[in-house]
Parts: sequence; structure tokens; C-alpha cells
Amino acid sequence: MATYAIGDIQGCAAALRDLIDRLPWNPQRDRLWFVGDLVNRGPESAEVLRLIRNLGDRARTVLGNHDLYLLAAGEGLLKPRAKDTFTDVLDATDRWELLQWLREQPLLYEEPPYVMVHAGLLPQWSLQEARMLSQEVADALRGRDFRELMEQLFVLERQDYDEALRGVPRLKAIIDVMTRLRVCTTNGRINYHFKGELNDIPAGYLPWFHAPNRRHAEATVVFGHWSALGLLLESTVIGLDSGCVWGRTLTAVRLEDRAVFQVRCEQCRTPRRS
Repeated sequence: MATYAIGDIQGCAAALRDLIDRLPWNPQRDRLWFVGDLVNRGPESAEVLRLIRNLGDRARTVLGNHDLYLLAAGEGLLKPRAKDTFTDVLDATDRWELLQWLREQPLLYEEPPYVMVHAGLLPQWSLQEARMLSQEVADALRGRDFRELMEQLFVLERQDYDEALRGVPRLKAIIDVMTRLRVCTTNGRINYHFKGELNDIPAGYLPWFHAPNRRHAEATVVFGHWSALGLLLESTVIGLDSGCVWGRTLTAVRLEDRAVFQVRCEQCRTPRRS
């Protein structure tokens, strides 16, 4: 059995179909992992959701920030912005099936020695702690607290995660880490504004995966979210957002031997905004 981890798709269904067609995978035996941000900015968010949902047990996915934004919009709590392109989901006859399926996906998926998360993990989090925090959010997304969480998720001011946080602020802090983290200080203070390349990281910050003494370093973390970083293959991290939605490439990595498979995404080019 082989596992192919695939980077941020963001509604680029044609590129995803092309990539899957090129993979030497056996649908009866092998599996596909998706690092989140399945939707938005590309032209076919609904088709991406249908394709992955229809894979059933052959697929594993985690939630990204764009996926959560769609869930809030699906509840009527946010009005899609001019740059959002997931109205095909909101207008679909199967919208509720798609949104319910998305709502059931976790922030973190683990199969030792691999852990998959959309953006990253705080250096001070052990795997056990990250697992428990992800489950807290999953319980809220699937339970009675779902609408309250969605109401506040994109309204509350971001704050650093603190074990003392409770309620929706705590859930938001967990979500922000796992879906938006790129750089932080050695003690876990996050710069959420930075989106650039490694050479441009502000003084005092470093990539979360280069923080010394990471408590989860026994695992290999598979992640996306950082398109300026591009494909990254290091001993304990695999970064997969290679900028498909910007017209670059969609990437898959076979975890067992780190073989790389890519397709061009010119048909999904989205103009960069300031």
C-alpha cells in the first residue's frame, strides 16, 4: 500500500484530476492524503469536494482556513468576498451533503510516523497534546457548538494559544495555529501577517518547523498553506503547497519513498492581490 500526499488544491479540479491520472496508484489499495484548502480562489470548488468525497476510505483530508471560511459562509454567517470563488458550492443542489462532509473532517490526521495538518504545529506542543486539541475542535464542529464557533471564528481577534484559554477563544486559537501558522518565535509567539519566502522572515521569527527542541519532532509533519515556501522535503517535514492556484504546480509526494509527482496549473492562475 502506498500513500500519496497532495498539496493545496483551492478549487483547481482540472489540475487535481490531471495529477491523480498521472499517479501510479491503485485505487483498490493505495490512498490519497489532502492537506486542506480544498476550496476557494480556483474555479471548481464543488467539483473538488465531490471528487475527494467520492474517494471514500481511499482519501484522508484535514481542514484548511479556506475550508473553514466556506463552512461559515454555508451557515449564512459570512458574505463571500469578491475574491472568493466557492459560490458553486453554496448554489449546488448537493450543497448540504458537501458541507456536512467537510464539517466532519479533522484539523489533524495521524498515522505514525506521519502527522498531517494544514499549516503547522506549535513547537511546544507534543503529539499527544496536538491530538487532543484537534479533537476539541472536531467535537465543536460536529456538535451543538458549531454555529457559535462559526459566528466568532472570523470575528474574534487572534491571540496566541494559551492553555488557560476557554470556550470559543480557545477553539479559535487552536484553529488559527493549525490552519495559519508559518513563522513563530522560539517560545511560540506567531506572526500571522508574514506570507513570504524564507529569506524574508522578520527578525526574531523562524519557520515553525525549524524551532529548536520541537516537542513533536519524532513525527514527520505533512503540511501545506505556505505557497511562497513551495515544495519542501526535510527529514521531519514535508511541505506541499506549490502554488497551484497561482498558476504554478500541484504536487503529490509518495510518503514511502518521497517520490515527487507534479502537474502544471496554468489553467488555474489567480491574479495575486496586495
